[in-house]
Amino acid sequence: MSQPAKKRLLVDLSPLREAPVFARLWWGSLLNGLGSQFTLVAVALLIYDLTHDTGAVASVGAIALVPMVLSGPIGGMVADAFERRLIMICAATVMFLATAGLLVLSMIDQPPVWPIYICTTVTAVSATVLGSSKNASIPRILSKELITKASALNGISMGIQVMAGPALAALLIAGSNFTFAFAADLLLTATGFMGIIGLPKIHVAADALKPGWKSFKESILFLKEYPEIGAGFLVDIIAMTLGRPYVLLPAASALIIGGGPITVGILTAAAAAGSFTISAFSGRITGIQRQGLAIANSVKIYGLFILVLGVVLLLMSTGWFGNPGNTFETANFAALVIAAFAMFGTGAADEVSV
Repeated sequence: MSQPAKKRLLVDLSPLREAPVFARLWWGSLLNGLGSQFTLVAVALLIYDLTHDTGAVASVGAIALVPMVLSGPIGGMVADAFERRLIMICAATVMFLATAGLLVLSMIDQPPVWPIYICTTVTAVSATVLGSSKNASIPRILSKELITKASALNGISMGIQVMAGPALAALLIAGSNFTFAFAADLLLTATGFMGIIGLPKIHVAADALKPGWKSFKESILFLKEYPEIGAGFLVDIIAMTLGRPYVLLPAASALIIGGGPITVGILTAAAAAGSFTISAFSGRITGIQRQGLAIANSVKIYGLFILVLGVVLLLMSTGWFGNPGNTFETANFAALVIAAFAMFGTGAADEVSV
């Protein structure tokens, strides 16, 4: 009688070894994603530096919200109806040009804020379309047995991007200026083309719907057919809208905790590290039977960690927890450690919900 196969402990790298096309796409996406994280951090810090207003930082997401929401289903329709490699090349080109616009704006002394909003929105929309097309292409370039393994590799890639990207961006901005961060993103965005250009032509499936109202309506009616998924989306939207503190981090690093860009990078990376840690040890989570209860409890825990962060910032702002420093060396490290722990907890709780 044959012995049962041992369960693999580490990630399976066979898609990278056996499918060079996927390997190039994976590396290109990793580098492109790191560059995007550079821009996310740099834009928030640049706008706060220009306005000293957290509302202006929050407006980056508010202005991009509607275009991004629409670009999701529209990008999916386009990916289904047109040759995907061409779509990816077009989306990556638009992203490259928008990033170049941010680079030029960062070179201007006291640039206006509205072009930064426009370039950031265009970058976000093109990234959404590019991501939709890449995800839809993977089942067409890999054999069936490699698809789930490739999904795990893509999850690791995302974890590396959101952990390393903000930290590297913070170090780069602290050691130079915003221009270097946008230039680094531009270079990394350019490297993302290497994975796309090497793809074969991915032709349209015979049963694909043409872009239009019917296709858009089909994607929206999906939520009506599965109300539990819609409820999960609604809970997540409430938590992310009312309890997502990233727009406050530039002000917290400049006025409350201290430490400048490096503090922003540490706190952003801490949340990503929480998500990555839960993903790495997710064996028991994937076996949960009552998913709705798990989502509700994880959102409550998320809120508790946000409360911890809020209390730290409140005590620092009132002087009860010490005074902030102007540089990373003089930052209030006790407040920074507790704030990083709170951000780690938010990332972990959010990943359980996801």
